[in-house]
Amino acid sequence: MAHKKAAGTSKNNRDSQSKRRGVKMFGDQVCLAGNIIVRQKGTVYLPGDNTALGKDFTIYATEAGKVKFGEKRIRKYDGRVFRKTIVNVETAK
Repeated sequence: MAHKKAAGTSKNNRDSQSKRRGVKMFGDQVCLAGNIIVRQKGTVYLPGDNTALGKDFTIYATEAGKVKFGEKRIRKYDGRVFRKTIVNVETAK
C-alpha cells in the first residue's frame, strides 16, 4: 500500500485578483475632468467640491483643477462623532 497520495491536486491554490483600490491622485496634483481620484469599497473618502461618487464608490473629478484633501466631522444619530476625509478639486479662476 502506498504511503503517499498519487498525483493529487492541492485544495488551497486559489486566490482572488487584486482590485487595485486606493488613492490614485494625491494632494496638489493636477487632474482633468473625469480623472479617477480614489477607488474604494464603501465611503472611506467622501466627495466634495467638483467631485462625484460613482456607483462603485469611485470618486472622480467633474472639473479640471488641483486635488485637495480635507477633514469633516460627521455626527451620527446616536451622538458619536467621526472624522471623514473629504476630496475636493480646486479649479483655477
